[in-house]
Amino acid sequence: MIGIISDTHGSTKAWRDALAGPFQGADQIWHCGDFLYHGARNPLPEGYNTQELAELLNSCPIPVLAVRGNCDSEVDQMVLNVALQSPFFLAEHAGGRVLVTHGHHYGPEMIAQMAQLYQIKLWISGHTHEPVLEERNGTIFLNPGSSSLPKGEKPRRSVALLRPDAVELFDLDDNAVYKRLEF
Repeated sequence: MIGIISDTHGSTKAWRDALAGPFQGADQIWHCGDFLYHGARNPLPEGYNTQELAELLNSCPIPVLAVRGNCDSEVDQMVLNVALQSPFFLAEHAGGRVLVTHGHHYGPEMIAQMAQLYQIKLWISGHTHEPVLEERNGTIFLNPGSSSLPKGEKPRRSVALLRPDAVELFDLDDNAVYKRLEF
């Protein structure tokens, strides 16, 4: 199982809640960017402590793969042991090829072209702070939402779980899966 998180924005609470909840027993964690800084357009999230979050990420017993978000800087990379890949990374999974990105570089047309070019079965991005789990033209699109600063019609702190046969959106406050798509 792979835990997928995005947009922690310096929140130690978001990170701890994910590790203590849905990410228990995870083999890896994929972070979709915006690790430490809250961003000029965002309020300070609950548990905001960038130095402590960097220490928690660096000492995480679960391997973390990550992409660089629009709020991540060179200074952030200097304090993190996790390599912030940019603009995306590719991974192979039982359900097919996966592309992980923050999401701020790509519009709908580019996403469709890249999904076809790289034969992507699961496209994962963050950035909008709004959870999405849907299938379009044979590709599953996942945005785990924000674990710290949720937005949208029904804002909820959320993360995702990637299982061998399905993807699940998980509510960090209810401690429950609220949407699931099978491969």
